[in-house]
Amino acid sequence: MAGTGSRGRAERRGAGELESEVLAALWATERPLTPAEIQQEIGGGLAYNTVHTILTRLYDKGLVLRDADGRRGAYRAAKNAAELTAEAMREALDRGPDPIAALRQFVTGLSAEEERALRALLAGGDGGTS
Repeated sequence: MAGTGSRGRAERRGAGELESEVLAALWATERPLTPAEIQQEIGGGLAYNTVHTILTRLYDKGLVLRDADGRRGAYRAAKNAAELTAEAMREALDRGPDPIAALRQFVTGLSAEEERALRALLAGGDGGTS
């Protein structure tokens, strides 16, 4: 569905990849989108039912909110991309036996720009982003 493989067969995207694509479509707009609008935005030949199923999974996880609009529903992201990433990072730290060692390892892999932003944030600045 995402494309064709070496033998011309459609390659399947995993549920996590589809969820990420749906969230990206919602983050790219300021207004709630219907499943049909998301289907059109993502493309790749996804069936409407597939998009609706992904939206239901995201709703059940608390990652999207449903706005009732008459008989058809529209969806919007419950959190922005930065909030969701920060939450995942916090959960990853909480799962490990040594969060300080994990942070140390993470920081050593930062780019110079990311390191400058982190230093600014720790010093009480905004890190150069909004």
